[in-house]
This record gives sequence, C-alpha cells and structure tokens, in this order.
Amino acid sequence: MDYQDIIFSKGDGVARITFNRPQVYNAFRGTTLRELADAYRHVKDDRDVGVVVLTGAGEKAFCAGGDVNWEAEGSLEDEAMRLMEEVYQAMRASYKPTIARVNGYAIGGGHHLAYFCDFTVAAEHAIFGQNGPRVGSPANGYVVSYLARVVGHKRAREIWMLCRRYSAQQALEWGLANAVVPLERLDEEVQRWCDELLAMSPTCIKVLKSTFDDEFVRLREHRRNYLAEINPDFFASGEQMEGARAFQEKRKPDFSRFR
Repeated sequence: MDYQDIIFSKGDGVARITFNRPQVYNAFRGTTLRELADAYRHVKDDRDVGVVVLTGAGEKAFCAGGDVNWEAEGSLEDEAMRLMEEVYQAMRASYKPTIARVNGYAIGGGHHLAYFCDFTVAAEHAIFGQNGPRVGSPANGYVVSYLARVVGHKRAREIWMLCRRYSAQQALEWGLANAVVPLERLDEEVQRWCDELLAMSPTCIKVLKSTFDDEFVRLREHRRNYLAEINPDFFASGEQMEGARAFQEKRKPDFSRFR
C-alpha cells in the first residue's frame, strides 16, 4: 500500500511509523487511521520486526488528535471511533511492543494513542493532554477508562474532564511516560529501548504483551453506548459544531445553552 499520511520504514529489527502531516501538527483523518492500521497488520507477519516506534514528523508534534476540519465534516459521528478501534485492534494483534516517541504535542486522540502504546519516551518539550470536552468531541468507552489503569482514577478524570496541558516531566511523574530526555537525545534514548527489547525472547515478549492486554478485554467488550443514552441528539443539536467552530475561530466555546 502506498501511504499518503504516514511514513513506514523498517531496519535492524525496528519498524518506524511516522505521522506525516506536520502542517496540521500531525493531526489524523480517516486516511491516516486506515494507513496506520494497515501498517500494523504488515508488522504482525514480518519476522524481521521485533519493535515498533510510533512518532510524528518534525519537532512540534507527535499527534494533535483528530483533524478538526475532518471532524467538522461529520466524521465523529460516522467513522472516527470505528477507525480508532480498528487501529487499536491492529496494534494489539501485531504482538510487537510499540514505543511512542513523543516529539512534541500529544493531544486528544494523539494523547490516547500514546498512552495505549507499551512504552512512551518523550522529549523535554513534549506536551500531553486531552481535548474532547473543549471541542465537543464525545469520546467514551474503553478509550477513556483505559487511562485510569495508567494514572489512577483521580488523575484520569482530571485529564479527561478539564483538558489541561501537562509537561513531559509531569507525564513522567504520573506514569504517562517511561523516560524524558532532551530533544537532541530522543532518538538515542528510543534506540536504547529498542535494543533492550530486541535482545529479549520474542515469544516471551508476545506472551507478556497479550497477558497485560487480557486485563482490558472486559473493558473493550462492554459496548454500552453512553452518548446515545445521555444525549441521542448530540450531533443534531449543534453542541459538537460549537466546539469545532470555536476551535477554528480561536475563541472560547459557549456550551451554556446545551446544559
């Protein structure tokens, strides 16, 4: 498959997948997610690959989440969550550990992609955080609750509900990152983690990845539609569009009329 939104390369046991949309801080759209899932499916059957490194092009962003223009076209309602689930399924099914190389902003969907990776190595200038309630993007289900297993419930609720921004050092202290280094040492540090993983028994690594993942089976299979229960007219009401337009217009959204 010829990729338009990502760069896929491999060598010395490592597959590198790079979000290649730096003009929008590596925000993803449907094409990006489909390509990402496809790359992971290729990795699964490649005996020459033992580790995956997921990162973003440039020095400003790992991934800034969903492209607001794409979301404004109705993608949140039609395909975003389905495609995200397809990506996570492909990541799990690859049995290969993934290191998130966070080289800048990891926001919204980019943030939960980072915390779903097995390891996170971040540059000192990296910024972490969610964006959903700020822009009217109603994430729900295990994408949200998974974070509580990473940082605990109090921190997870703060991250998701308040949409604050967190430094790389704070991410390290909270367990969102495994290591934080200056940008000029980021590739060196990521390679160190790759080399250590590649020195291990690949079957043991696969078994461990599957064992850790088993804890979340119930979360994934619990497919209650919270949005449909709480506000089935959400997308028709204009609430989501108010968030998206406010972001595009660089103003504070006014959600008061939707309470």
